[in-house]
Amino acid sequence: MSSVRIGTAGWSIPTQSAAAFSSIGTHLERYAKVLNCAEINSSFYRSHRLSTWEKWAASVPQHFRFSVKAPKTVTHEARLTCGRELIETFLTEARSLGDKLGPILFQLPPKSTFDPTVAEAFFTLYRRLHSGPTAFEPRHPTWFSHEADCLLQQFQIARVAADPAPVPEAATPGGNGKLIYYRLHGSPQMYYSAYSDSFLQSLATAILQQSADQVWCIFDNTASGAAIRDAQTLQLLVAGKQPSK
Repeated sequence: MSSVRIGTAGWSIPTQSAAAFSSIGTHLERYAKVLNCAEINSSFYRSHRLSTWEKWAASVPQHFRFSVKAPKTVTHEARLTCGRELIETFLTEARSLGDKLGPILFQLPPKSTFDPTVAEAFFTLYRRLHSGPTAFEPRHPTWFSHEADCLLQQFQIARVAADPAPVPEAATPGGNGKLIYYRLHGSPQMYYSAYSDSFLQSLATAILQQSADQVWCIFDNTASGAAIRDAQTLQLLVAGKQPSK
């Protein structure tokens, strides 16, 4: 079976879930004893000192991995037309995680259309600088074409399977099939709504059927604290266990 990683965006432990975690250590140290990955989102908004990245890496077990969201200066401000220096600076920071670094995640703004010339130029530059696993979350319908998918495959970049999906095709993984990356934002109310047990059971079934090298599932419905509960429930279901009511 594929290597399966289930976690949340960030590692905050809400009060309603605290009993499932150790009371000793930082939030990250406590979180990492229960779940095996986390998505670093703060990197989207700002840079961090290298010592901060190194501290995060040192706080988690050897098997733990972080995915890292690329900065908005690349995806939202430059719209993938940035120069080499901006990407290098970000990658230098992310690589401070050492062997705890997992996929790099790029999330595009909803109005960012697929321009094959811009996309190919960006992917070419990016792949000169980084060869590791990478996931892309486009949100404009033009990114869900055969041409766009072929380009993602060419550069070995996975297209995120998202919920809610901006178009039907966005609900299923695309691009590079070696990495499957689910990003679940909460539905019907994004960032707030918890997922039903039936949804999580269907998701667990889909995950277990994947033949990719890696399957990541990140819950981003953190605003109400639902993400932790959903991640723990899915973790049990993937392991063949039924969650307690």
